[in-house]
Amino acid sequence: MININDIFETVNMISEENLDIRTITMGISLLDCCDSDPEKACEKIYNKITRLAGNLVKVGEDIEREYGIPIINKRISVTPISMIIASSGGDPVMYAKTLQRAADATGVNFIGGFSALVHKGFSAGDEALIRSIPRALSETSNVCSSVNIGSTKSGINMDAVKLMGEIIRETAEITADRECIGCAKLVVFCNAVEDNPFMAGAFHGVGEPDCVIHVGVSGPGVVQAALKKCPNGDLGELAEIIKRTAFKITRMGQLVGSEASKRLGVPFGIVDLSLAPTPAIGDSVAHILEEMGLETCGTHGTTAALAMLNDAVKKGGVMASSYVGGLSGAFIPVTEDAGMIDAARSGDLLLEKLEAMTAVCSVGLDMIAIPGETPAEVISAIIADEAAIGMVNSKTTAVRVIPAIGKKTGEELNFGGLLGSGPIMRVNLTKSPKKFIDRAGRIPAPMQSLKN
Repeated sequence: MININDIFETVNMISEENLDIRTITMGISLLDCCDSDPEKACEKIYNKITRLAGNLVKVGEDIEREYGIPIINKRISVTPISMIIASSGGDPVMYAKTLQRAADATGVNFIGGFSALVHKGFSAGDEALIRSIPRALSETSNVCSSVNIGSTKSGINMDAVKLMGEIIRETAEITADRECIGCAKLVVFCNAVEDNPFMAGAFHGVGEPDCVIHVGVSGPGVVQAALKKCPNGDLGELAEIIKRTAFKITRMGQLVGSEASKRLGVPFGIVDLSLAPTPAIGDSVAHILEEMGLETCGTHGTTAALAMLNDAVKKGGVMASSYVGGLSGAFIPVTEDAGMIDAARSGDLLLEKLEAMTAVCSVGLDMIAIPGETPAEVISAIIADEAAIGMVNSKTTAVRVIPAIGKKTGEELNFGGLLGSGPIMRVNLTKSPKKFIDRAGRIPAPMQSLKN
């Protein structure tokens, strides 16, 4: 039974500790929109998205107002567009502009799914979509793109890894006049999941229903505030506090998701219980780690603290909802986290340490600005390293890096809003991985792939 103290505690979490629903994301299948005429396919896509998601923003705002729970973003994810192109043909950028039209009509913050799944090789439509990504992200504002280049079951498609290094570099160059913003809307995955509500990596998997509502919760500030009340507890006590806090956060997500599902008349999918930070003070995953006893995020011990945090969040969340999914854990996007920004500026948080941290967190190397001189093969090598961590550990990993064209280590990029700002981090450019990347081919799946 809920008592008055529970109510006051939740109100305080929202008003003082930055607790929010980070996103409600409607996933929409576009498989029935294929047509031999690409223009007709695009019209079908627009009509289906606007029909199903036409009330998404209004419903989100109604729930915000009635329950007093902030819902920061309303988003849409769709079937990977490369699959539609394979059947319908046409210029991929035409599909991206159709998604933008639908985003404008529905009023959502982002629409994800300009995507391709190439972990075992390229099928029809995949390469055309990938090569169009720089133009597509330059000529749209709310469309997000993702490419899955590896998995535990299939290994790593190094042809795709090489290509994505080039695509990221080209995307940065074509949007250099806008702080290279295109790269902030592009993520490269290993072991991508089908029900992720968070951007830029959200797409609607082929195993999902025709239409579904997913919810992504957040609340780093709530966890940090809870830990402040236990300044001298041991790590077991801290884990218990995090679990109990994650339970409360996830219950709120379950409530919002169920209510949105009922009002929109579509099935409720999952709650993604990730701790997603923002640049706002008091809403930082890095500050949670520092509250646990680290002088600064990035010092020795950071990976262990993050591993404990991630595990405790999952353990608390799964008790609060029968349908936990997505990525679920703790995100470490550098430019989107006030504590990470400070640690990177001071030189305490390095790219190599971030890579180690990705072995135990929700995703991977996220929202990291790198020097504009970084060549494509080095970007590809960063992707390959991160994909290897995901492949061997049977977890989702990702790379979202922004080559800051014309800028050097120590200078800054500033995107504003949730995407934040941050320093350009040092990348090891003294020796080249070019010969390794140019070999291409496929890194075979590891022994873990034979679990069946």
